[in-house]
Parts: sequence; structure tokens; C-alpha cells
Amino acid sequence: MRDVLSEALRQLPALRSAAGVRDAREEAVVVEAPVALLYNGEPFAVMMATPSDLADFALGFALSEGIVATPGEFRLVDEVHGAGGVALHAAIPQARHDALAARRRNLEGRSGCGLCGVETLQEALRPVPRVAATGSIALAQIRAALAALAQRQPLNARSGGVHAAGFAHAGGLLVREDVGRHNALDKLVGALAHAGIAPDSGFLVVTSRASYEIVHKAATAGIGVVVAISAPTDLAIRVAAEAGIALAAFARGDSLNLYTHPGRIRDA
Repeated sequence: MRDVLSEALRQLPALRSAAGVRDAREEAVVVEAPVALLYNGEPFAVMMATPSDLADFALGFALSEGIVATPGEFRLVDEVHGAGGVALHAAIPQARHDALAARRRNLEGRSGCGLCGVETLQEALRPVPRVAATGSIALAQIRAALAALAQRQPLNARSGGVHAAGFAHAGGLLVREDVGRHNALDKLVGALAHAGIAPDSGFLVVTSRASYEIVHKAATAGIGVVVAISAPTDLAIRVAAEAGIALAAFARGDSLNLYTHPGRIRDA
């Protein structure tokens, strides 16, 4: 069993004030640390992330960012933990490494921003791949996935400060958590690849809003249905329409809003 709690939580002192009474206690706090991503020995990005499921994160980031096209093009060489954070060293084909020169960036990632450090507007709004439609899903499946997701977030249950991304498929619900919503999705994409689960075999549920970055990463990974608990952005809707992704948001209880390709989600 993955020991995510010990990797991702710290017990820290807090002083709780309630009804005029102060009580000293220890609280579980989610870890946020710099995670550097290096390819063929050269640094590419530093993201602020929760240092758990890092092998999934490394592979998923490379796939969802289009750094590699398939899991077979990626190999995690080393995972170096230090006082200042974690460095993930990966090997990729030289042709892929050369292609990074066109989009080279040295960025200090933020847990709430997947595009920090991007230097040009053209780089920020990269072309989105088209996702092939592979049938439809029922609203009952979405409701079941959301209910399961609420019960499959051990980090958030302990700390109250973590996002989750889940992939519902015939075998159940695969979930990954992180302090950053984009990082949670990257970890999930990597976990799907490691488990050999096809990204067109189910649908994505996220606890965050549906942002451009969430939709773009889903499209790059080949996921055709995205369901968000919170609101979408206008750019996310436009990109989902272009990519062939069925986008639903405000998915709470028995209701949700359908924004793009509504025929992919059926009532029964």
C-alpha cells in the first residue's frame, strides 16, 4: 500500500481559538515542496508539489506536457531528496530533448498556476490535440464516481488542503492527490500509464475548477470526458470544444452543467 500519509503530511503545532478558549494542539498539515524536473541532466521546471507519488508525477507531467508522446519514451533515472526539495532526473530520447529548446523555460512553479514562467502568449496557448470520441457515459456513473472520490482522499481528510483527480473506469476509481490541482492530474496521468489503463476507457473527475490547463492536460493525455466539481473558465470551454472533450462542471449531488459535446453524457 502506498504510504502517502507519511510522505505528504507533517504534524505541526497550532493554537486553536474557539468561543474565547485557546487550545494548543498538533494539526496534520500537507507538505508543499519544490520538485525539480530534469531531462537528460538539464533542468526544465521546478513545481511546488506534494512529495508523494513522485514516479507518477514525473511520468504524468512528461506526458501531459507533451515532453514525450508515450510512456516508453520516458525513464525515471533518479529521485534525489534534499533539504531544499526533490529532484526528479529522467531520460528521454534525444529528439524529444532537442524539441524542448523551442519551449525552454526555467520556472518557479506555483501550486495554483500551471503556466508560471511561460515567456510568450504563443507558448501559453499551445495547440490542443483532438481526442477521439469513444462512446458515452451515464449520469449515474458520474454520480457514483463523485461519491467514491469523496471517500478516496486520505490527505484531504487529514489536512483539508489538497486537491484530487480521479479516473473512473471499469476497474474502479484511480485517485491521486496533491496540493496543486494540476499536479494531482499529472500524478493521475502517470498512474494510469504505470497501471496500463487506457485513457479513453473512462472519464476524469476533479475536485477543482475546470481551468484551461486541466482541459489541455486531459486532451494531451487522451481523456475524452472531464467532470469538475467547481466552475469552468471560458477558455477551458473553448479548448474542450476544440479538443472533442465533453466538459461538465458544477457537478454536485444530482446536478451538473454540460458545456461541450453533451451527447457524450447521457441521462440513463
